[in-house]
Amino acid sequence: MNPTETVEDYYAALRREDPLAPYFAERPDAVKFGVSERLAGYDAIAEGLAEQTRTTENWSVESRGLRVTASDSVAWFTDDVGLAWTDSTETRQSFDTRWSGVLASQSDDDEGPNWRFVQMHVSAPHEI
Repeated sequence: MNPTETVEDYYAALRREDPLAPYFAERPDAVKFGVSERLAGYDAIAEGLAEQTRTTENWSVESRGLRVTASDSVAWFTDDVGLAWTDSTETRQSFDTRWSGVLASQSDDDEGPNWRFVQMHVSAPHEI
């Protein structure tokens, strides 16, 4: 998969409620900022994403402007994403979110995507 396909496949995996950790590089310096958390290092990211999958369902992920730029070994992306899910209290959560991140290429011998996130930031804008 190229970097654009990797981001799109991550969105699809989120909708399907598939494991998301395989999309992240197994590195101690990887980081994921979510709407309400900061996860630093692959182990924390994998644990946080597993908990998210366990406690949420019915994800809606609507990309509204994905832009990806890539070089030989690094890619970066931005997107505006309509994001919604049902939490463990049966409450529907919905946000217009902004996504950005960095992906690094992996060797073809690795299982999972050829490109993996080393940094992801998801935020929800607030009016001041």
